[in-house]
Amino acid sequence: METNNRSQSLVELNALVRRSIRTCLPDEYWVQAELSDVRSNYSGHCYLEFVQKDTKSNALVAKARGIIWSNVYQLLKPYFERETGQAFVSGIKVLVKVTVDFHELYGYSLTVVDIDPSYTLGDMVRRRKEILRRLEADGILTMNKELELPELLQRIAVISSATAAGYGDFCNQLEHNAFGFVFYPKLFPAVMQGDQVEISIIAALDKIYASGIDWDAVVIIRGGGATSDLSGFDTYDLAAHCAQFPLPIITGIGHERDDTVLDLISHTRVKTPTAAAEFLINHQRQTAEHLEALALFFAESLPDRIRREKERLERCVSRIPSQVQMRLQRETFRQERLGKRMEMAWQTRLVREQYRLQVEQRLMSAAGRRLEQEQHRLQLLEQRVQAASPEVLLKRGYSLTLKDGKAVTDIAQLQAGDEVETRLAKGTFRSKVL
Repeated sequence: METNNRSQSLVELNALVRRSIRTCLPDEYWVQAELSDVRSNYSGHCYLEFVQKDTKSNALVAKARGIIWSNVYQLLKPYFERETGQAFVSGIKVLVKVTVDFHELYGYSLTVVDIDPSYTLGDMVRRRKEILRRLEADGILTMNKELELPELLQRIAVISSATAAGYGDFCNQLEHNAFGFVFYPKLFPAVMQGDQVEISIIAALDKIYASGIDWDAVVIIRGGGATSDLSGFDTYDLAAHCAQFPLPIITGIGHERDDTVLDLISHTRVKTPTAAAEFLINHQRQTAEHLEALALFFAESLPDRIRREKERLERCVSRIPSQVQMRLQRETFRQERLGKRMEMAWQTRLVREQYRLQVEQRLMSAAGRRLEQEQHRLQLLEQRVQAASPEVLLKRGYSLTLKDGKAVTDIAQLQAGDEVETRLAKGTFRSKVL
């Protein structure tokens, strides 16, 4: 078979593509993208993917393989995390300087040579602002800040890692305070770095709420740890739980430059665990100073107050005899007036009752006369009814003729052949009309 002189192997074609890319894209380019699938191998090189998503549908619109050689990665990663406080992990948006390359075996890739942390900081600020906007729209942004701190802050629910040095420093500071104040902290363990920060702290808050103990405040502290692990404190769900928690929340998660969303919604934000302990101690000191001031006030004012009260009592005692006499006179006069009013009231009541009895007697007499009249009228009516009775007429010799049970009063009511019944005083008989 004859071979076409223009045919090339795949290696040759890929080599041509590489030379073309190097010729057309020889420079370094700043690229905005989102990190995906970030991983490093035993040699120290970092392999990753750069992706771009549609802002509306979140669908992938572009993807490129990336690499950061170990000598660059060892310098770039700590620099980025120190400047942003954000771990160099998948999901964050970055602005990186890259060279465009093409390998015959591995294909198209971008090699990272530099990074601009300010771009990521701007994106983080935008995300924080969006979370704060949602919290404000939900009406919960300042709920925890509006709670009042108790005068005595002794029973403290602490959310921290059990092995964190910051937790030990916090407890040691409270226990050995210079004023001898007594505190009762209790640890509710939680993961304070990594991907489980949000879930772990929310679970600890639920345990505090369900414990049934009347805690004075909640302290969330994170001693030590890299600033690159602060992203777990910048979530909406964690902020919403803390903002709506019924106890004041004090945060000291060990960073000074930037405030996380958790810091912004908490009741009080301090820098470190020891600063959180100092805040509690100072609050107790202020309460103690207030109580001491009250004690001093009472100690200084009570003697003078007692003296004035003693003088007032003496004046009252001196006035008692004359006041008693006046009071007796007023009471005597009042009793006399009361007795007269009662006597007049009883006389008036007696007259009314006598008149009422007279009226009742007259009514009884009138009712008796009316009863006799009605009895006489009933006797007359009875005599009339008896006199008009058909039975009386029959006894006198009269008879009663009936047709079909009805009395016959007119001969026109009868026809020849009709049967009629004739009723006498004693018995009846039937007859036919001729």
